Amino acid sequence: MPSAFQQSVIDEFRANAGKVGDPFAGSDLLLLTTTGARTGRPHTTPLGHVRDGERVLVVGSNLGAPHHPDWYHNLLAHPAVQVELGDQEFETIAVPAEGPTRDELFARVVAEAPGYAEYQAATERALPVVVLHLPDPREPAPAVTTLADKLTEVHTWLRDQLAQVHAETEAHFAARAAHRGAGAPPPPGLGLQIRQRCLAFCQALEFHHTGEDGHVLPVMEGYHPHLRPVFDRLREEHRSIAAVQSALAALLDGVAIAEPDRFRAELTRMTEQLTAHLDYEEAEILPLLADVPWPPASR
Repeated sequence: MPSAFQQSVIDEFRANAGKVGDPFAGSDLLLLTTTGARTGRPHTTPLGHVRDGERVLVVGSNLGAPHHPDWYHNLLAHPAVQVELGDQEFETIAVPAEGPTRDELFARVVAEAPGYAEYQAATERALPVVVLHLPDPREPAPAVTTLADKLTEVHTWLRDQLAQVHAETEAHFAARAAHRGAGAPPPPGLGLQIRQRCLAFCQALEFHHTGEDGHVLPVMEGYHPHLRPVFDRLREEHRSIAAVQSALAALLDGVAIAEPDRFRAELTRMTEQLTAHLDYEEAEILPLLADVPWPPASR
C-alpha cells in the first residue's frame, strides 16, 4: 500500500491530468502500476521519467539505496504494467535495458535529470533503466462493445507478442553468431527483453485460459450443450499449450546460453499449436459471443 504521502501524490496526479504541486511542481511524473511479486495485488508508484521518442524511461534509483525498489522486483515477476501519463492511460511491457544499451539510456536520463548521477554514486548497484513503450497513436484501439470484440482483442495481443518474441530471439542469436575473436561473445542486450515479453505472454495466456475454463466455457456450454465436443477440445488444447508454455519458460531461463536450434524448435512448436488453437476458437466461439455486451452491465 502506498504511504500517505505517495497516496496524496497519486490522488493529486489523477485529479489534475498528471499535474502535481510542490515538491514535484514542474517535474515529469507518471504513475506505474505493477503486480506484486509475492502478493499478486496491484501497486501504484509515482515515478519521475524521461521521454525518449516513442518511449519513456524510468530508473530504479530507490534514492541511492543498496537494493532495488519493490516496483522493480514486481515488474520482473509480472512484466505487464499499467502506466498513467498525463491524461493518458495504457498497458505495456516493462523491459529493463541491459549492457551498453542500459549505459546509453542512463546517460540520456542523467543529461536531462542530473540527480540520478548522484543516486548512482551513492550505491554499488547499477541503477536499472526500464523502458516503457508508448502506444502508437497511428493505430487507435478498435472499439470493444461485445465479448467477441474482447476475445479478438486478447487474441490479437497474444499474436503480436509471439511475433515480437520471434523477432527479438532472432536478433539475440544473430548478435551471438556475429561475434568474432577470442573470449565469450558480448551479451547483445536482448536477454531480458526476450524474457520479459515471453513471461508476459505466458502469464496473459494462462490468465486467458483460466478465465475461459472457469467462467466463459461453462456458461456457454449451458446455453449450447450441443457444442460440448467443441468446449472439450478447447479445454484439452489449453492443457496441451500450457505444457509447451512451461517448457519454453524453462528454456528462457538460460536464453543467454541456449542452443539456437532447440530454442527455435520449441518456440515454433508453441507458435504453431497456439495459432491453430486461436484460429479454432475464433471460428467456433466468436459467433456465439457477437451479441454479448462488453463490458458486462453493472448490477
